[in-house]
Amino acid sequence: MTILGFPPDLLVLQAFTGLALGAVYVLLAVGLSLIFGMLTVVNFAHGAFFMLGAYAGVFLLAAGGNFWVCLVGVPLLVGAVGLFVERFLVRRLYGRHIDDPLLLTFGLTYVFVELVRIGWGKQALPFDAPEILQGTVDIGIGYFPLYRLFVIGVTAAVLLGLWLFIERTRYGLIIRAGARDPTIVRVLGVDVGRVWLLVFGLGTGLAGLAGVLAAPLQGVSPEMGTTVLAEAFVVTVVGGMGSLVGGIVAGLLVGVTVAMSALLLPEMSKVAMFLLMAVVLLLRPQGLFGRAGLMS
Repeated sequence: MTILGFPPDLLVLQAFTGLALGAVYVLLAVGLSLIFGMLTVVNFAHGAFFMLGAYAGVFLLAAGGNFWVCLVGVPLLVGAVGLFVERFLVRRLYGRHIDDPLLLTFGLTYVFVELVRIGWGKQALPFDAPEILQGTVDIGIGYFPLYRLFVIGVTAAVLLGLWLFIERTRYGLIIRAGARDPTIVRVLGVDVGRVWLLVFGLGTGLAGLAGVLAAPLQGVSPEMGTTVLAEAFVVTVVGGMGSLVGGIVAGLLVGVTVAMSALLLPEMSKVAMFLLMAVVLLLRPQGLFGRAGLMS
């Protein structure tokens, strides 16, 4: 039996490939949504932080670390860069038009890319997965790359930890309250600036983690953040700007859409996600889980 001319097992394996791609999109979109939902900042440097994550992994490996050290160290390093950017650059633009921080972070993208080119050159660099994660594993319907399953598992663990942080901790409560009404939170005596700093660092740290996880799948290059930035914004718009649940659902949906279109209609694989975004926006302009009027 075949479906659209393909064996069912092949279609399911391709869907799993889409889930692994979607897992990277989810980490990017959740970080982007965190920053926008709390700070109302459209972070156009998010793709650059993704790229910095991959190069931070290269740096840690060259310094004598291993892949497992990178998984812990990269989000901390990239998050620290995010803290600096928020504290000394983005914070000066709060309360101004939404285009001002957008233009600032857009410019930062070029700064980061040029700094990386100066430090590591323009050529792409390899980044191998650890030997224990190489090869394939039988998932019942066929053999699937073990590293892609690992990416899915890490993303699920990170999302669980993020949910527990937001739903079960004092800072998480403040973040949720601040996303709804930062003025009231400030009146209650909370240092909103410190919360904004934490959120920006957390969002950029997630982008860095996505970068180091994606590095064994696509290599490391200074331009790797440019393409993924457009993809991250597609996911965020489809899910709804500022919605964490939307980022998760849309990330997986876009990943599966791209993977399945690459199999069924290869000539459409580059535009499939944009067609999906167009359909969603026609039916629901604020995205699947977004709130109307959030951009105003």
